[in-house]
Amino acid sequence: MSLFYINTELLIPKFIYKKKLVFFILSQLVLFCIIMLIHGTLFKFMIKNSPFNLMFSSLYNSIPFLFTITVSIVYKYLKDNLKENAILKEKQAENLKTELSFLRSQISPHFLFNVLNNIVALVRIKSDELEPTVIKLSSILQYMLYETDEENVALTNEIEYLTSYIDLQKQRFGKKLNTQVSFDIQENWHRIEPMLLIPFIENAFKHGFSNIQNPEIIIGLTVKNNVLDFSVKNKFNENTQEIKDKTSGIGMANVKRRLELLYGEKHQLSINKLDGWFDISLKLNLQS
Repeated sequence: MSLFYINTELLIPKFIYKKKLVFFILSQLVLFCIIMLIHGTLFKFMIKNSPFNLMFSSLYNSIPFLFTITVSIVYKYLKDNLKENAILKEKQAENLKTELSFLRSQISPHFLFNVLNNIVALVRIKSDELEPTVIKLSSILQYMLYETDEENVALTNEIEYLTSYIDLQKQRFGKKLNTQVSFDIQENWHRIEPMLLIPFIENAFKHGFSNIQNPEIIIGLTVKNNVLDFSVKNKFNENTQEIKDKTSGIGMANVKRRLELLYGEKHQLSINKLDGWFDISLKLNLQS
């Protein structure tokens, strides 16, 4: 036992880890000599009627000695590897948490300025729509500031957030934009990463109205058999070259990154442009 702990706690880290194998071998020879000295002393003290044979005693003690050295090296390597892996996983988890937090913060609502401008217009005409608009905006801000700090949120809360956002956009565009929304949630107990779906809807409203004849946005979401099926379609003008602003594409790029980090092979995302339609389809396996 002494040999085992001397090796694991002192000699292996000091010599083997630092690639000083010659010093490690010499230290083992010194330890073996000490063991033989102790063995010979005890032998002569306890067995007085039999002569001490150094050669036989060395062979007798060499097997457990080599076995103890081997076990101590294997044990030390396994223990340290497990410790390093645990630290590495902890660092990766912390980095993932930091990155997700950063990505989530970038997805904060780009539509706020448009909604605030709409509120200003409602104030000027003293519209009855002012109060519900402010209430919906307040609920959206409360959700983003206080409820999205969790790793995941109730799917029902996320859908309420999406609904409020869509309602505000409908109010903003009015009858100029045809919007079709269908939410069919057969399993409402699931949880989801917060603000994961909003960039797709935001992108549709951002790019599905300007310079487009009969603009139309179709949003669908179903949850069945632990699978979330989400789709967003919007018309776009193929002949118009869009002038991108500094934040253009941030939301879409970030949500792709978040999907890769959080869901990996549990998600399928397809983005297509066909016949004047921009079509996004996302499938998420919500089962833990």
